[in-house]
Amino acid sequence: MRALSGEAGANLQRIQVIDSHTAGEPTRVVVAGGPDLGEGTVAERLARFRASFDWFRSAVVNEPRGNDAMVGALLCEPADPCCDAGVIFFNNIGYLNMCGHGTMGLVVTLAHLGRLPAERHGRSIRIETNCGVVQARLNANGSVTLHNVPSYRVAARVALQVPGHGGVVGDVAWGGNWFFLASDPCQAIELGRLEELTDFAWRIRQALTAAGITGDDGREIDHIELFGPPGTPAAHSRNFVLCPGKAYDRSPCGTGTSAKLACLFADGKLRPGEVWRQESLVGTVFEGSITVEGDRVLPEITGHAYVNAEAELILDERDPFCNGIPSPCHPPTT
Repeated sequence: MRALSGEAGANLQRIQVIDSHTAGEPTRVVVAGGPDLGEGTVAERLARFRASFDWFRSAVVNEPRGNDAMVGALLCEPADPCCDAGVIFFNNIGYLNMCGHGTMGLVVTLAHLGRLPAERHGRSIRIETNCGVVQARLNANGSVTLHNVPSYRVAARVALQVPGHGGVVGDVAWGGNWFFLASDPCQAIELGRLEELTDFAWRIRQALTAAGITGDDGREIDHIELFGPPGTPAAHSRNFVLCPGKAYDRSPCGTGTSAKLACLFADGKLRPGEVWRQESLVGTVFEGSITVEGDRVLPEITGHAYVNAEAELILDERDPFCNGIPSPCHPPTT
């Protein structure tokens, strides 16, 4: 930390960030000024981040500097020598295993900073995340293609009683995060129904917890994904994704689209190489396809991300909200 000119005695910390959005969903990449997390894998450093530096997470993405929709990405050196970068993703209430839109934002940020190796333009770079290595490619038209972690469905047509809404049927699937994916003809997926969709999805999440329905190894299903007809003939469906901190995803959600592709493949509705166009609540689209290696479904998601700000965040220890205003939203008790 160092004092700013004209403010002698102030204990201030500077954090350099690059902001971007992917299909409307914001990402804030911390490129300098982050905490020293030591050595080890990204997963090991994330554990130290959570245990000792959670205040930093809140300071970067929560109000007054951020908002509930903001996803943070701490850029770090990879432990895997085969990787080009490492990243830890976080949001308004905690940490993410993986983030598809955030990875696309990270790629355009690296290109903006001139940190994308010249020989890798148009070729995939390898990125170490909490749940494994992913690959991403900056395409000639400015889009980014993500080769995500293997995705799969663990339960199909799970019946759930949702208080105030009756019965809901959906799938449980992994796409880098855990999702409950459901279609309900009574819930039109329209931006004008944002409050109703948020309430419905949040009640689903609470009902999953109450019923003891989880992902593998008892992991909490913290993303809810609802589907309906697309708003444009070019897309196959429109989704509404409620993120762990109760903010809705403005993008079609990279990990959510990966989970959807895995479910479509399991149902025999998507073959390798076929393109699925997933529309978001705000009308943006990701294009997804899969390859299959043995019993592994490997999603490939393409979308557009844009850098929209370079900034230096200032943390002033005299500020009562120096470490951010905690989100009023808390995940259901498990």
